[in-house]
Amino acid sequence: MLVKDYMTRHPIMIEAHMRVTDAQRLMTDNNIRHLPVVGDGKRLLGLVTRQRLAIPPDRLSSLDVWEITRYLADLTVGKVMVTGPDLTCVDPNATLEDAADLMIRHKIGGLPVLEDGVVVGIITETDLLIELQNLLGAIDRGWRVTMRVPNVPGEFLKLTRAIADQGWGIMAMGAVRSPRRADSDTWDIVVKVRRCNQEDLSGVLKAIEGQQLIDLRETGPSEPVPA
Repeated sequence: MLVKDYMTRHPIMIEAHMRVTDAQRLMTDNNIRHLPVVGDGKRLLGLVTRQRLAIPPDRLSSLDVWEITRYLADLTVGKVMVTGPDLTCVDPNATLEDAADLMIRHKIGGLPVLEDGVVVGIITETDLLIELQNLLGAIDRGWRVTMRVPNVPGEFLKLTRAIADQGWGIMAMGAVRSPRRADSDTWDIVVKVRRCNQEDLSGVLKAIEGQQLIDLRETGPSEPVPA
């Protein structure tokens, strides 16, 4: 899973001389939170975020209405964009884990994707959450299972074989260290199973030696919100 396969290609880009008010409008109209600022050849100069476009209240408190109007009219994104060492980017061939690590360490919500200094895309925390949802099979209806297993060879095989022997299908799978159990060498395996009923599935899972059924529920696409 590489950044180039999940980034937004050809993102909306702006130039440094654009007014802040126009950049704010562009973000609102397109429902986005990040705008790469580029120069000739789409080479990255900086990044504008919604936070960067917010005018500090203490800056405006000392101005009258005419001074505020003039201040906003003269303010360009080049004066507020993220630049230099504060500007974090990612390569298109980086993994999604690499991108997530950068966002976590720098406490940011998006990364311009650069190839030889040229903007080829942008990847955001929303993109990562969408792929997490896909990875766990949340876009399809089925039975979401969490099994707690010891950290020994063969536990994945025991679980998948128990399901496959019944002729059921596995739609998605993932594993993480058991939460809040640093003193215990166990893992939580999440699988999405289909073509079965809850009672039969529960019985098969509980019969797997050495493993513990933690959670079993039916999940699928969210219901549409009524207008």
